[in-house]
Amino acid sequence: MVNLDVMDKLTESLSQWRLLSTRAGIKVDRALRRQLPGRCAFCLGIAEQERPWCRACFATLPWNLPACPHCAEPLPGRPEARLCGRCLRRPPSFECSRVPLRYEQEVAFLVQRFKFEASPRAGAVLLALLEAGLSETALAWPEALVPVPLHPRRARERGFDQGEWLARRLARRLELSLVRARRCRDTPTQRGLDRDERRRNLSGAFVIEAALPHRVVLVDDVMTTGATLEALAVACRAAGAREVEAWAVARTPLQET
Repeated sequence: MVNLDVMDKLTESLSQWRLLSTRAGIKVDRALRRQLPGRCAFCLGIAEQERPWCRACFATLPWNLPACPHCAEPLPGRPEARLCGRCLRRPPSFECSRVPLRYEQEVAFLVQRFKFEASPRAGAVLLALLEAGLSETALAWPEALVPVPLHPRRARERGFDQGEWLARRLARRLELSLVRARRCRDTPTQRGLDRDERRRNLSGAFVIEAALPHRVVLVDDVMTTGATLEALAVACRAAGAREVEAWAVARTPLQET
């Protein structure tokens, strides 16, 4: 029989170790920034002024072009952006997605460092890439930002909530209000699920208790199928939003089934 007291102590020790590891990572990142001012985050060459990258690396990043305007699914080989077949059959509950990069190569590495190692340097670069990939018109559009929330248990395990981390800093820069959604239940992992299974898994997973303005943007680090953002968009409309956009740094290319 499992001793629950022992398990609780082990869980608490593990959480403390992760917190210490996160703090150590933050100190290392700060030290690197002091030692390497103005260096490209990708090649360590001389960065552009007030940018964490050099011009050559920026140009060769996996930009998500062209992509479906609704769900941001990459459309390689297409001459221009147009609605994908899935969105023609079943449009999402948000008007459009703005996801400037694909989850590949250096971008995937940055996201993994940010999400699983709590690297503030990686997070700052991802946020800068998101802003660089959005037009001034797009950045001026929202009246509020709503980050995709982790369940509190998962946030404790990871040490932070990456969606809120990004949205909080973006809201400060754009001088927008930040409205937090609540995750009603800890949904099973989305790994290995197709689009329809992900939708069912997340149905009714979010609630927003505050009244929302008319124009709202959802913020996350990575968009896979859009099922999570779809569920959150439904909750936003229930809370009063009339127009909803989905913003993320990177989009995972879908495999045809």
